[in-house]
Amino acid sequence: MSVLFVQSHNGPIPRAMVGPVGRGRIAIVEDTALSDEAIAASTGIITTMHLDQVGFAARAKALAAFFAQGGRLFFNGHVLKPFVEGLEVYRPLMSRKLADFQLMRLAPHPVFGDLDPADMAVRKGVAGFYGRGHNPMPKGARALTGLGPLKQPVDWEWALPGGGKMFCHAGNDLWSMAPEGSDGAGAFAGRIVDWTTGEANGVAQ
Repeated sequence: MSVLFVQSHNGPIPRAMVGPVGRGRIAIVEDTALSDEAIAASTGIITTMHLDQVGFAARAKALAAFFAQGGRLFFNGHVLKPFVEGLEVYRPLMSRKLADFQLMRLAPHPVFGDLDPADMAVRKGVAGFYGRGHNPMPKGARALTGLGPLKQPVDWEWALPGGGKMFCHAGNDLWSMAPEGSDGAGAFAGRIVDWTTGEANGVAQ
């Protein structure tokens, strides 16, 4: 087993992630069935915004060992139960004017490629689907996407002090945020899996 996709019983199975993109590259486990043994056997983990965070936080010791061995976690949603030292609880936007939902790329990253954040800021004419706040960055993390005039880090990447990496997106599942009208959802999901495996375009990241 390499990449473990933690499927929530509260959310639908995402076709973009578990279709051709994930076939042969990820194993699926329901969050209520997640075990320390499954975490230990994985080099990468992908979670959804519907994750059972109480159960996930209960695996803190196994997750610490996972990161210490160089494991990578791709996390979507709001941190409500910190599961590794350094994480803080999600902070929603205090103001919700249109300008507060504007997105800007703060640093390049292989997950995004050449996607323009402005093309992901609005869904069906409504702003705010991408994110409405942020998970505070741990010390040493790198901001990737800024939200609003304060450039709050809605996306960041963190190389943990003890090893391993975490990509954090504080909103709806990131693969669902491909620009509207594009056929790029599969490619976007593919780059997320690539990052979680430690490769992008065939190059170790």
